[in-house]
Amino acid sequence: MNSPADSPMDSTPSDRPVDARDRDDEGRARNARPRDGLGRPLPYGAAGVPRQPEGVVRPPEETVTEAQRLLDEGKPFHAHEVFEDAWKSGPEEERELWRGLAQLAVGLTHAARGNVTGGARLLRRGAGAVSEWAAAASGHPRPYGIDLGGVAGWARQLAGDVEGGAAVDAGARAPRLRG
Repeated sequence: MNSPADSPMDSTPSDRPVDARDRDDEGRARNARPRDGLGRPLPYGAAGVPRQPEGVVRPPEETVTEAQRLLDEGKPFHAHEVFEDAWKSGPEEERELWRGLAQLAVGLTHAARGNVTGGARLLRRGAGAVSEWAAAASGHPRPYGIDLGGVAGWARQLAGDVEGGAAVDAGARAPRLRG
């Protein structure tokens, strides 16, 4: 018979703090569980994919290149973090562009996880945001080479496919940002 100390609920892998919240290097609360390519938490001690560092300020062209690499690898959750850094650190007049692209990446994440409602909603919201930004930016439909019309069309098509019951492979259905 197992003793209470042998209970799986009482055991913690060595990489998880005992009786404490996970903290990052600056002491902020941050879940240290590894994550898969779609950002889902895995058990402590499991092999996950490397996380994107937060708060990285990149030139816009590098943001697009890094996000595309992650999307192509089937890691839209991680691509959303790259877009989120641009959204938070970029110029005010571009915030809605980067926020819309982050929403598209999160929409793809949810769609690939099987969340039909959330995935479709975020894909359409992101498509609307990048379309509105392009219209307001007066003649800048390809900022940093991004084909905003093509990306918005991709998102709306994928939203419809998801609602129609299509399973989504994130890497295979990744958008071509630069068309």
